[in-house]
Amino acid sequence: METKSTFFNKTAIVTGAGQGIGLKICEMLASEGARVILNDVDETLCKAAASSIQNKYGTCMAMAGDSSDPAFIQSLMDTCVGSWGKLDIAIANAGITLFGEFASYPVADFDRVMEVNLRGTYFLAQAASNQMKQQASGGSLLFTSSVTGHQAHKNLAAYGMSKAAIEMLAKNLVEELSTSRININTIAPGATLTERTLLDPSYIETWSRITPMGRPASVEDIGHAALFLVSEKARHITGQSLIIDGGWTSVSPTPY
Repeated sequence: METKSTFFNKTAIVTGAGQGIGLKICEMLASEGARVILNDVDETLCKAAASSIQNKYGTCMAMAGDSSDPAFIQSLMDTCVGSWGKLDIAIANAGITLFGEFASYPVADFDRVMEVNLRGTYFLAQAASNQMKQQASGGSLLFTSSVTGHQAHKNLAAYGMSKAAIEMLAKNLVEELSTSRININTIAPGATLTERTLLDPSYIETWSRITPMGRPASVEDIGHAALFLVSEKARHITGQSLIIDGGWTSVSPTPY
């Protein structure tokens, strides 16, 4: 007897998924039977990532655009429902990290971090949950936070503040969305091997040395946690943040 995949007939939207953690989550969802809309602000990256998933894993549609724009967010919803009839999972993964000293941090950088990390997450959650309420069949929201929302990290005051706020948003939405059978959680990755972090030639050595488990996370480590939290197995888990950092926040040694 053939067993259906974990996410068979589920539909999902994942923002900020052209590479790294978001891309891996899309790959894993598609390989488990989900139909996925992959979003990234970089059109070339977005189309290449979605095409690769479509060819290797399953159904994946590219939608390039700025996920901090509420009008674009609504177009994601409309396309998902228009194509597949429903939305089951929305993952607000898009984020931007702009380092800078607190004393001289530019207003433009602060605004952009808040637009992408907070406004994008807030209004994706709003649009997705409104659609899920109409369907009356529940659903799952997942936000990408960070260990910097739990522990101080030099030159990341604005970024850390935005990530802590995302976790508070998840807690607050429990009050408003639970009666609609919508659960909301966050993942808080620590040091993770991605295309961006590997631009630093010392990244692996540094984070292997200061991470209790002896290595930074892989994108698969983060992806497995994400898929659990949006699966039926986690339907009674809501308002929580899962730290995935190999133990770093327990001891918090500085990478400098």
